[in-house]
Amino acid sequence: MILKSQSLFKMPKVSDIEKCKHPNSRKTKALAKQIKKQKSRDKSKLAGNIKLNLLGEKMLWFKEHLNPNWVVCMPEDVTTLIEKYLCRFDDELEQIKIKHSIGNRKNRQHANREDIIKLTVKGEHEQFVGCGLEIPDLLDARQFNMLKEWNGELRFLQNFKIKRYSRKNLEEERKKLQ
Repeated sequence: MILKSQSLFKMPKVSDIEKCKHPNSRKTKALAKQIKKQKSRDKSKLAGNIKLNLLGEKMLWFKEHLNPNWVVCMPEDVTTLIEKYLCRFDDELEQIKIKHSIGNRKNRQHANREDIIKLTVKGEHEQFVGCGLEIPDLLDARQFNMLKEWNGELRFLQNFKIKRYSRKNLEEERKKLQ
C-alpha cells in the first residue's frame, strides 16, 4: 500500500514515520516495506558501481600499458601484457617485506593489505591458467583501436567486448597465426 503523500521512488520522510503511533499498524508496515525496498535498490546500485569501477580500473591499466607503436596486438603481446598485469603489485609487496624486515616486531604491519594483494594475485593467476582472465578483446583490431582511443570514462565501458584469455588459448591462437 502506497501512501498518497509519497511517490513510489522516494524515501519516506521522518515526519511520516513519526506519525505512525503503533508499530504494527498498516501505515507503519507500508513505510517499513518502502524503506526496505529502497535500501535494497541502493545496495544493488552500489554493487553494480563497484563492479563497474573495478572493470574500469582493469581496462585503464591495459590501455596505459599498451605499446603506442602497436597497430595490431598479437597473442604473444597479450600474454606479455597479462603477465605484467599479474605482477603489478610486486613493488608494493617488496615494500611491505622491507618494512617487516626492519626491527624486531612481532606483529605484521600492513598484514591486511598484504593478504588482500596475495589473494587477488593468486585468484587472477589461477584464472589465467584455468578458465581465463577477463580483459578487453585485444586481438580484435577494432576493439584494440577503441581501447587506445578510450579517454577513461566509465560510461563507454559498455561499448567494449570483454573476452576471457587463458594461457592455453593464447598459445593456440599463436600457433594458428604461424
